Amino acid sequence: MLKVEQVSKKYGKKTVLNKISFELEKGNCFGLLGSNGAGKSTIIRIILGILSKNEGKVTYNNKEVSRKNVNFGYLPEERGLYPKTKVIDQLLYFASLKNMPKDKAIKEINELAKILKVEEYLNMEAEKLSKGNQQKVQILIAFQNDPELIILDEPFSGLDPVNSLLVADLIKKKKKDKIIMLSSHQMSIVEEFCTDILILDRGITKLQGNLLKIKDEYSDSKLEVVTINNIDKKIKKANLDIINQTGTGYIIDINSKEDAYKLLKLLDDKDQIIKFEILKPNLNDIFIEKVGGTNND
Repeated sequence: MLKVEQVSKKYGKKTVLNKISFELEKGNCFGLLGSNGAGKSTIIRIILGILSKNEGKVTYNNKEVSRKNVNFGYLPEERGLYPKTKVIDQLLYFASLKNMPKDKAIKEINELAKILKVEEYLNMEAEKLSKGNQQKVQILIAFQNDPELIILDEPFSGLDPVNSLLVADLIKKKKKDKIIMLSSHQMSIVEEFCTDILILDRGITKLQGNLLKIKDEYSDSKLEVVTINNIDKKIKKANLDIINQTGTGYIIDINSKEDAYKLLKLLDDKDQIIKFEILKPNLNDIFIEKVGGTNND
């Protein structure tokens, strides 16, 4: 278990993290969210020992986190490859930093390269790879040496849908016996992978806990209706507002289930209803409510 307890960080008089606490357990993926400048990178760097903290404690299995007692993998948001150096040489270099024997490193590199479909790029200079393939190489580095703790900062940045599936499958496969922290602005990604979340705003915890329980606490707020025929007039008659419309699919604003039932009574067989579903707020809605579009750059 990784524990972050009452961690604070200051630069002069400015507090960038204010008493942040959370716990991560093996087998779960933890979502760290926040607007730009909220403190996500700061807490990640404190956990990894890159930055010092002013207050609090970070422990792994009740021991202070350090490079000596925690085998971790890290994918930074920024590009971290040497552009003029062959990919294989960089992978072996990073493996050596983790004290991996060369034969073991080569075997693991080949296995991960096959999973991520970057085998053909191993003997190329990094700058000749596309942005997406560079991202996959950096993800490979994060998973080298079978780390116990893996921190991924925007892992799906620059990936097309096909490559996103490759990375998603790798994360799902590896998370069973590891602690994974995922930081992303893509809320759908966090919803897919993460059991628990923490939302930061200006260094303060705005919301944290089990994602399903958090969503259950919110009342019904939207209604999705898909029909063959246009039902604009019936929605208007029910005194409801359309949030979004694509073809004959509608996302409608509701205050309660009663609003949905009111519309349902107006629909009939002629409308040819394909889908009628009451929706709770998704993580994107919750994030906007909590952070309010704050940008702290």
